[in-house]
Amino acid sequence: MIFINRLSAWAPGIEGSEQWNEWAQGKREIQFSSKGPDLSFTEPMFRRRLSQISKMTIQVAHDLSLTEDAKIFFFSFRGELSRIFQINKMLIEENEVSPAAFSLSVFNAPAALASMAAGLKGGYSCIYPGNNSFSQSLTIAKAALLGSNAEKIVYIYADEEIPEEYKTFFRSPPYAVSFGLVLSKNEDEKTAFPLPEENESPYLFLKNIIKGGLCVSP
Repeated sequence: MIFINRLSAWAPGIEGSEQWNEWAQGKREIQFSSKGPDLSFTEPMFRRRLSQISKMTIQVAHDLSLTEDAKIFFFSFRGELSRIFQINKMLIEENEVSPAAFSLSVFNAPAALASMAAGLKGGYSCIYPGNNSFSQSLTIAKAALLGSNAEKIVYIYADEEIPEEYKTFFRSPPYAVSFGLVLSKNEDEKTAFPLPEENESPYLFLKNIIKGGLCVSP
C-alpha cells in the first residue's frame, strides 16, 4: 500500500500551515494572481527570469528539505502556459523566437529548475496524463514507485495563473503542492494514501488530505 509522507503547498494569498487549514475549511481563498514566492534561498540571477509555475515548483520542493537522491515526479495540466503564450505572440507579431525564452518554456522546465535549486541528483519524470485526469497521474506515480528501487518519490503538482486571453476557456487558481509517496508506514505523521475519484481535481484532493490531518510544511 502507498502512503503520503509530508506535504508542502504554495499559493498566492495563503501563508503557513494555519492558513492552509483555514482554506481547507472554506474560510480563506487562493488569490487569482501571477505572484510567485520570493525564493530568497536562491541566487538573484537564478530566480530573475523564472515564471510563476517554476517559482512555485521550486518553493514546494524546497519546503520538503529533500535529500540529494530524491526522485521527483512532476505533473501539470498546463505547464509554462504564460511563457508559451508570449512565444506564440512573438511568432505572430515578430516572426521570431528568443532562444532563452524557448528554453524556459518547455514542459519539464519547472522540475529541472527545482532539481537545480535543491541540488538534486536523483532525476525527475514529467507527465501530462490523458483526459486531463489527476487520478491518472497519481496512478502512474504509484506505478513508478512500485516499479523502481526507490523507497519513496516526491510528487509535485503545479499550475500557474491563466493568461487573461485564455480565461474564456478555463479558470482555476494558481497553486503548487508536493508530497512524498512511500511504501512503508513507520512514522506517526504518515497517513494512508487514497487514490482520488476519477473526477476529483488536485484542488479537492489537497483539501481532503489537509482535512484528514496532514499538515502543510514548513
